[in-house]
Amino acid sequence: MQEAFPQFPDVRKIAVLRANALGDFIVTLPALEALRAAYPLAEIVLLAKDWHAAFLSGRPGPIDRVLVVPPSRGVNGDEATVEDPAALDAFFAEARRERFDLAVQMHGGGRNSNPFLLCLGARHTIGLRTRDAAPLDRWVPYTPLQPEIIRYLEVVALAGAQPVMLEPVIPLLPADLDEAAALVPDDGRPLAVLHPGATAKQRRWPPEKFAAVGDRLVAAGARVVVTGTAPEQALADAVRAGMCAESIDTCGRLSLGGAAGLLSRCRVVVSNDTGLLHLAAAVGARTVGIYWCWNLFTYGPLTRTRHRPVVSWRLSCPLCGADELNHPCGHEPSMVADISVDGVAQHALDLLADGTE
Repeated sequence: MQEAFPQFPDVRKIAVLRANALGDFIVTLPALEALRAAYPLAEIVLLAKDWHAAFLSGRPGPIDRVLVVPPSRGVNGDEATVEDPAALDAFFAEARRERFDLAVQMHGGGRNSNPFLLCLGARHTIGLRTRDAAPLDRWVPYTPLQPEIIRYLEVVALAGAQPVMLEPVIPLLPADLDEAAALVPDDGRPLAVLHPGATAKQRRWPPEKFAAVGDRLVAAGARVVVTGTAPEQALADAVRAGMCAESIDTCGRLSLGGAAGLLSRCRVVVSNDTGLLHLAAAVGARTVGIYWCWNLFTYGPLTRTRHRPVVSWRLSCPLCGADELNHPCGHEPSMVADISVDGVAQHALDLLADGTE
């Protein structure tokens, strides 16, 4: 059992570093709620990206405001990111003026993020650490094989914060629902979303298989919507072209809040393992998630009543046979293409039928 840590005294302002993608943010929400419960009077400031600031503005939840991190190697960017030293100096000067009492590192193993966190000048620091990372006041080891939700609950436990929820929840704003309704008005039929995109090509199920599932959902009475960001338009087009039935294209036409509003109205969402899948679950949709085995372990849902993960156990590259877990070859074929249409469709149809309560 993890050691029980006491809360830090006189904490009025907390900085949390998590400057990455949508799904990465969503899995931290149970930890952020635990932090809010432990320090109800403290202001919690998320150090993150522009999109966090836009999406979280005016939205109820554990975050009070967002401080946008400039481009920075290994934090807001990768190792090749070009930094502006003047912008970073200004950011750290502003952060030190905030006089944070506690700074929390939820941004990886710490090789880049721990030195970044220490530059904030907070009275106390906690977070994750690999062996080659700078130490913080309290830290837990960063190891690859751990469910992400539990990982961040372990981090905030270092500050005496205990879990108050295990599954992420994102509240909706009226504007979210209004935007979604303007693009996809209610016509009485249950909505089903297909989301064929994912940043990593290895996590993409083939568009023709999404199309086959879409046709079965339409045959069962659903109205199918194909979603994606603007760069994913070609994937959405391929799904819609492969369907015999009609579908609705919202690709690149909704803000993140509008997408949340649409997903909250869905009877079922079928998606690759990507941010939209986690957003769907967080706003109350039933989901069928398509996972590679490694990602199911770390990012998969914790419950099965409303969420049905379908998993590929392929471990070797389909092109060269390399061990993709331990020695990735650099090829980018789908690692989930062997998942059957029947397996995904059956879960989707079950959830569609179960959503009548």
